[in-house]
Amino acid sequence: MNTKAFFLAIMTVAIWGSSFAAISASLNGGFPPGHLSLYRFLIASLIFAVVAFWPGSKFKLPEKSDLWKILILGWIGISLYHVCVTFGQMTISAGTAGMLIGSAPIVTTVMAVVILNERLGKVGWVGLGFGFVGIILIALGTGDSSFDISPGVFLVLIAAFATSIFFVYQKPLFKKYSAIELTAYFTWAGTVPFLFFSPGLFDTLQNATVEANLSAIYIGIFPTALAYLTWAIALSKSDASSISNTLYAEPVVAIIITWIWLHELPSPLSIVGGTIAISSLLLVNLYGNKQRLTLKQENTAKNHI
Repeated sequence: MNTKAFFLAIMTVAIWGSSFAAISASLNGGFPPGHLSLYRFLIASLIFAVVAFWPGSKFKLPEKSDLWKILILGWIGISLYHVCVTFGQMTISAGTAGMLIGSAPIVTTVMAVVILNERLGKVGWVGLGFGFVGIILIALGTGDSSFDISPGVFLVLIAAFATSIFFVYQKPLFKKYSAIELTAYFTWAGTVPFLFFSPGLFDTLQNATVEANLSAIYIGIFPTALAYLTWAIALSKSDASSISNTLYAEPVVAIIITWIWLHELPSPLSIVGGTIAISSLLLVNLYGNKQRLTLKQENTAKNHI
């Protein structure tokens, strides 16, 4: 992996890991989830508008042939993802949300097998199976009883699926556009559906606590504008699968920051599930990739015979 891409990805994951605690702080301080989603992306959209129209900027508009791709990816990777995460955190802890989002590489792997026809060795399938067991344990750890799962779990899992689609399908667009251009397009496209939550936003800003307002501004500047840009730069300089491996650290960052900031931790069962899920992802990528390479080499040899 490109060294610059690696450090940018690690920085991004650290910032994204902090967003779960910041979201909870804003929600607890008076922000409804819809207003929080809108406000953070209005801030990010304004930042990218300033960049785009800055004197001397070589920022170019997207081609007509790419417009629908950008809009759909923006609605999936930005609008759907953040609505699900923000509303999901109304019923689950920030640390639990971080662990569930950390399962996104599992979804990405399944998509690669089903859609891209990639082969997964026996070790990979075993690791993937343990990953799903881990997700189930995380989910069960959110309820009041053994079989009671918080509704927020399903929303955050939808978000994990959405972000997997977003990461996989935006990669080809980097051949035409710079990282900052593409991030701006996605941000603007994703902000439009959030305008549905506009009524009452100014009342929320006036009535929310100071901590909630500062947290919302932080989310808009750092996890939304800066982190999406640094991730796009990292993604443009390396393979999506390699960069996605850094996401394993996001749940750890989320839990630590949530513990320090909000003094809350996921349930013991959720932590066990998160540990299993992350370990399974490492198994899939460290050993499963070796098996895939062996299978590919065997197939190549057969084709030459």
